[in-house]
Amino acid sequence: MKIQPNSLYQEMQSLAVEATRNTIKTNEVAVQKTAATSSAQFGDLLSDAINTVNGLQKDAKSKVTALEMGDRSVSLAEVMIASQKSSVAFEATVQVRNKLVESYKEIMNMPV
Repeated sequence: MKIQPNSLYQEMQSLAVEATRNTIKTNEVAVQKTAATSSAQFGDLLSDAINTVNGLQKDAKSKVTALEMGDRSVSLAEVMIASQKSSVAFEATVQVRNKLVESYKEIMNMPV
């Protein structure tokens, strides 16, 4: 089976568009949940986000291990997708942390 480079590129673009749509929908739902539940604590939300990233990383690691051990039920594509999902989620979490630290520093430098 020979894969055409153009078809692979088109498939990757369609997956990127789909991921963007899913992210937007997820963000809209998260905003609605946050607005609806004003009693939700910021620490709980942050903890849930970190646990989600941790779960994605564990899933990716288990798929990599399964592929390395020769498990035929796990494809290379699944491993790469899981790995990229965990990587993107981790980088997004780091960016959020950086913004929080930057905001904290700005607040602390405000004159009283």
